[in-house]
Amino acid sequence: MSAASCLLTEDQFLCSICLDVFTDPVTTPCGHNFCKTCITKHWDSNVRCQCPNCKRLFYTRPELQVNTFISEMAAQFRQSAQQKASSSSSSSSSEQQVSKPGEVPCDVCTGTKLKALKSCLVCLASYCETHLEPHLTMSGLKRHQLIDPVENLEGRMCTKHDKLLELFCKTDQMCVCMLCTYSDHKTHDVVPLKEGYEGKKAELVKTEAEIQQMIQKRQMKIKEIRHSVELSEEDADREIAEGVQVFTALKESVERSQAELVDMIKEKQRKTEKQAEGFIKQLEQEISELKKRSAEVEQLSQSEDHLHVLQSFTSLNAAPSTKNWTNISVRPPKYEGTMVRAVYQLEETLSKLMKKLFEAELKRVQRYAVDVTLDPDIVHPKPTQKNDREQVNQGNECRCVLSKQAFTSGRFYFQVHLKKWSDWTLGVARKLTNMKEKTILSPSNGYWTVCHKWKMLGTSGYYAPGGPSVCLSLKTKPQKVGVFVDYEEGLVSFYDIDTAALIYSFTGCSFTEKLYPFFSPCPNDGVKIHSPNESCVLQ
Repeated sequence: MSAASCLLTEDQFLCSICLDVFTDPVTTPCGHNFCKTCITKHWDSNVRCQCPNCKRLFYTRPELQVNTFISEMAAQFRQSAQQKASSSSSSSSSEQQVSKPGEVPCDVCTGTKLKALKSCLVCLASYCETHLEPHLTMSGLKRHQLIDPVENLEGRMCTKHDKLLELFCKTDQMCVCMLCTYSDHKTHDVVPLKEGYEGKKAELVKTEAEIQQMIQKRQMKIKEIRHSVELSEEDADREIAEGVQVFTALKESVERSQAELVDMIKEKQRKTEKQAEGFIKQLEQEISELKKRSAEVEQLSQSEDHLHVLQSFTSLNAAPSTKNWTNISVRPPKYEGTMVRAVYQLEETLSKLMKKLFEAELKRVQRYAVDVTLDPDIVHPKPTQKNDREQVNQGNECRCVLSKQAFTSGRFYFQVHLKKWSDWTLGVARKLTNMKEKTILSPSNGYWTVCHKWKMLGTSGYYAPGGPSVCLSLKTKPQKVGVFVDYEEGLVSFYDIDTAALIYSFTGCSFTEKLYPFFSPCPNDGVKIHSPNESCVLQ
């Protein structure tokens, strides 16, 4: 058998369908040999049974039996080829590279997997240098298509036709085989893989450029955020330092006022004690003198010497030299008003310090100053300024004007001169939507304002409309008011510019729409709404 097999060529042991060494070879009635599985699948996929080689038609499907003679010869040939390959592998495996992670391993190697040199698109397997040799030497295997080693070779085959994916359908954006162009993709725009690859590669280059641009933008954003954090840290450190300085000064001022108060009270007490001690000393001296006189009088009264008694009686009977203590007393010091005066002085000190703080605060917010121009087209003729105690009647209605500028983020500051208006409302607001109805000013309706009504309950009154409204106690009448808004922080603050005092602040606001500087002067005060060709600037 061995000798006979050596006389046969390797092509005689290859199935013409799978182009591999026979596995369970069978012989058709026309005398051609095939793997049993190969010819069975071939006939199953075709309507007619015919020989793949000679095309002889069989009207009745032949019952095929394994040809034991050819099977034994094929097994002998396969064993001989494997021994040869194993021998060659053992002599050269030390020179070949072992497959590393990320590299394609040989599918035939057992034990240590060597690095694959090629992958076969027919066998759907990858081979190292040793196991690749049959594809390079055997004429039947030479016809197989070899490519650089890749993984997942099954993915390169059409699942429907079991053919190599060698075309690209632009219509469906998918890889197809040649048979697909005669069925599902018959009318589609199909090009060779290389052409599709070049088109996609150009798109990838463009995509890569776009991705790099996105990366650069995000890197710039990271730098911007980090810079913002650095500035925030600097601001935080500065605020902490200023806060520590302010509260240290406050603490020192309170401690100094407390020490001065304690020293003053103790000084009064020391004076009282000193006065009492002087009185006591004088009284004790007089008591001592009186006791001495008493002893002399007692001694004289017991004497039997008539002459001595008569001679001494005049001097001893005279009243001793003493002070009249009837109206003399020690009165505890009075402390009424002492604490009030001390607290008042402390208040003056704190007021001076607060003024310095507000001046510094005002300078900071004025850095965000913007020019605001009133829009004569946005005028509300009938607003209602209402607090918890008063509903304005029709005779006191005012006009509300918004600015042309709107703000949706960041910080901004503007100032308004109020000297010529007795009553006014000032702040920021959302867009006026209904021009025909009265407007209730409150944060819930989109108005963050402060108001002045000259005769509110018979007195001059300042208040912040809301639910409920807040009455404001101002020492002086503001002539110029500054408004500062921090959109993200939800803060609206009002400042008296001349006194550098904080009038009121709305905090914790939630802004989601455009904010407009808002002003409402009362009528008959010389207020003029300019024509569209003119501008009214709040300064």
